[in-house]
Amino acid sequence: MDLAAPPSQLPDSLRLRHHLYIGGEWTPPADADLIDVENPSTGELVGQVPAGTPADVDRAVAAARAAFPGWSSATPAERSAHLDRLHAALSARADDLARAVAVELGSPLKLATRVQVGLPLTVLRDHVALAARAPVEESIGNSLVVREPIGVVGAITPWNYPLHQVMAKLAPAVAAGCTVVLKPSELTPLTAYLLFDAVTEAGLPPGVLNLVPGTGPVVGEALAGHPDVDLVSFTGSTATGARIMRLAADRIARVALELGGKSANVILPDADLATAVKVGVGNALLNSGQTCTAWTRMLVHRDRYDEALHLITTTVAGYRLGDPFDPAARLGPLVSAHQAERVRGHIDRALAAGARLVAGGPDAPVPTRGHFVAPTVFADVHPDSALAQEEVFGPVLAVIPFADTDEAVAIANNSKYGLAGAVWSADTDAALAVARRLRTGAVDINGAPFNPLAPFGGYKQSGLGRELGVHGLAEFCELKAIQR
Repeated sequence: MDLAAPPSQLPDSLRLRHHLYIGGEWTPPADADLIDVENPSTGELVGQVPAGTPADVDRAVAAARAAFPGWSSATPAERSAHLDRLHAALSARADDLARAVAVELGSPLKLATRVQVGLPLTVLRDHVALAARAPVEESIGNSLVVREPIGVVGAITPWNYPLHQVMAKLAPAVAAGCTVVLKPSELTPLTAYLLFDAVTEAGLPPGVLNLVPGTGPVVGEALAGHPDVDLVSFTGSTATGARIMRLAADRIARVALELGGKSANVILPDADLATAVKVGVGNALLNSGQTCTAWTRMLVHRDRYDEALHLITTTVAGYRLGDPFDPAARLGPLVSAHQAERVRGHIDRALAAGARLVAGGPDAPVPTRGHFVAPTVFADVHPDSALAQEEVFGPVLAVIPFADTDEAVAIANNSKYGLAGAVWSADTDAALAVARRLRTGAVDINGAPFNPLAPFGGYKQSGLGRELGVHGLAEFCELKAIQR
């Protein structure tokens, strides 16, 4: 079978990976079925990986269970040293990782390098330091309260950030003393193979980290429902998160869920409008809109609404679609034909419902090959409409006017989701007051930078638990009270 992608874009060694990583070894899967990996910029086949089975999951979980006693009893210094070696091995592969993400996901190479690879390397470096710390112990009366690793973790990760979302689970789990079985998305599994090449080089003990690619209904469900998996950590859709909760509930297993979002970007009337719009549009379109935290609802005070719309359309016009390896391209394709069609369906329904199209839309020009959707902006979007309520997961922005701060807060909180958000104001105290009123797991004020040591997660149907930093590490621990 011919595999398309110039060698300069994708390492030849990454194209045909027909093994699983279990118990510290590359091992054949139980069945010979394969999953094709596509380049969404061209629609061409670029790689293949095994379609794992429940039998493969059983082997991987058994390896993780066997490795747990030794790894959980390792000293903080030992765990930190292993993670440090992994960081070095992964850093040496940074260019290959960025190219792999650009090929299998379609992220522009600059974004793939800076965010898709740079951020998870930062997260891993942070956990080198976190792992080295002695476990927190607390005395309460005659009780000594200690934290212990929870056990075997089943990590099920999405396609939109194929290294970062993996690292946000693997790094804290390993730092805490847990062992892991990873199922990466079947749409973007090649990046995980580069990660496990680094795992091999770093020499982590056998069974600490295991890789079983495959589909969600087969490998994902087998992992989520496995009796020897103590915690299921999942990032993805709210519907799939609910399914995982039901599978885990049968054995009263813990779950950590990072799910959907429909984040509001509240621009108060005294804000620096040009900056707020520029940053807000960039956030909404990041990774072609395939970002759970994207500020896809822009709320603008009526007094500045027309000015904002002019700035929005001008800004969006500067986002050129194209091949991820074209330095002039700011937006790549969507990950698959299915995802592109799904996003086009949201656009068509918004038009049918009467939303005012001010940029992009179904007739906007896009490259003739690949799964591209033009960046699209709708104005005068009703807060209760489908476009304002449903997660589109594509380059689509809804602009909503408001009359005063109370209305802005009400509109922002009018969502089943609560993952992220933003507030802009010349008065930082006023912005902070609004941020405190938003029912969401994170809020950025005036474009403040992302903090990879702060807890990340959502309210409501955006999930359960937190990732990153000390709070993320705590998700992989049990609390024990020892009375003396």
